[in-house]
Amino acid sequence: MRFFRILLAPLDFIMKYFKALVFLLIVFLIFAPSGEIQKPANLARIDLFGPIMESDTFLLELNKIEKEPKIKGVLLVIDSPGGALSPSVEISEAIKRLKSKMPVIAYAQGSMASGSYMAGMWANTIIANRGALLGSIGVILNGVDISELADKMGIKSQTIKAGIYKEAGTFMREWNTQERQMLENLLEEQYQMFVNDVKEARGAALKNQNFAEGRVFSAKSALEIGLIDEVGSLYEAQNQLIKLSGVKEPNWLEKDKIDLYLEKIVGSNLAKGIQKGIESAFSQFNQGF
Repeated sequence: MRFFRILLAPLDFIMKYFKALVFLLIVFLIFAPSGEIQKPANLARIDLFGPIMESDTFLLELNKIEKEPKIKGVLLVIDSPGGALSPSVEISEAIKRLKSKMPVIAYAQGSMASGSYMAGMWANTIIANRGALLGSIGVILNGVDISELADKMGIKSQTIKAGIYKEAGTFMREWNTQERQMLENLLEEQYQMFVNDVKEARGAALKNQNFAEGRVFSAKSALEIGLIDEVGSLYEAQNQLIKLSGVKEPNWLEKDKIDLYLEKIVGSNLAKGIQKGIESAFSQFNQGF
């Protein structure tokens, strides 16, 4: 028995301190010297993956890229079904601003639809994977009416409000005519803003005015309409950026090692959120001293 205890002791130690060992391994990999002299980066890639529910993490990463003095161009890789309007507008405005400073190539790797199309439409050139889905230019407001279910369950709603439209969008009853008209007007205003922005961003490239019916287009159809400039691959998008930026020897900005490890484990969007949380935690820790 003593022999087996000695034999199993290392395994018991590993299981007991597994989390600590993993943490130490990550720290070592992050801070260990690479042994290579890194040349200053002159090109950068930024990803917009997954639903757009907030803009802070993307804008934070974009801000880091803008602070790199040698960066001459940015590749924006998009695979997103869209999302909330406000963060999509913020990202779109940031890309528009960035374009005024350096070339930006947008590459639709999967979906570039609705809010994510808005985000990337200001790029100098939009290139789409031939299997990508694009467009879905429109605005939607979803709501439910659970009044019948509430009645069956004996649930009654009671509301005190000031302002006839304050309860617009409620799910406890059917919307009245005034509320529905107000919501339709609001959506129409946002829809026209989206459409006008697309027209301004794409300009003479638009060959068909039926681009804003909420339809999703294949890459081929999007090219025919003028929503994109080329159908191609990521390799071609990278080469297009190299050409536009005028760099002689392209050297891509590497992501932080911790970002890369997190992305491999949990995916890019969640990784950005975790990284943001880590940075916030470290900031609070430092403030404590």
